Amino acid sequence: MSDCVFCDIVEGSSSASIVFQDEICIVFMDIQPINPGHMLVVPKEHSASLSELKPDIGAHLFKVAQHMAQAIRRSDVRCEGINIFMADGSAAGQDVFHVHLHVLPRYSGDNFGLQFGESYGQRPSREDLDAIAKDVGGR
Repeated sequence: MSDCVFCDIVEGSSSASIVFQDEICIVFMDIQPINPGHMLVVPKEHSASLSELKPDIGAHLFKVAQHMAQAIRRSDVRCEGINIFMADGSAAGQDVFHVHLHVLPRYSGDNFGLQFGESYGQRPSREDLDAIAKDVGGR
């Protein structure tokens, strides 16, 4: 057993309800689902954060997540929509520090959503937006 529950699942030393796996990733059902059908797409190679994730693995994870989203729409889960998201860092809500994508079936009135702060909806100046764009784009 390692210090990472997802690595333990990849190694087979912890159990999971596996949906799919290949040489790069594994997909299994979330044990604390927001809605029925909530699954996780996890790289087999440990990366604690997005900055550690190899770009080709990230691209593969998204491709698999897209396939899983299509599969769940064809399943008996009968969801009305799907979110694919990732939490990177504690402030973003990451609680298992092994990169993973959530494939989350959605239903009208399921009351799940991001909480927006008081500043949401307030438009920054074009100058502020341009300054951030220049800063981020130059890195």
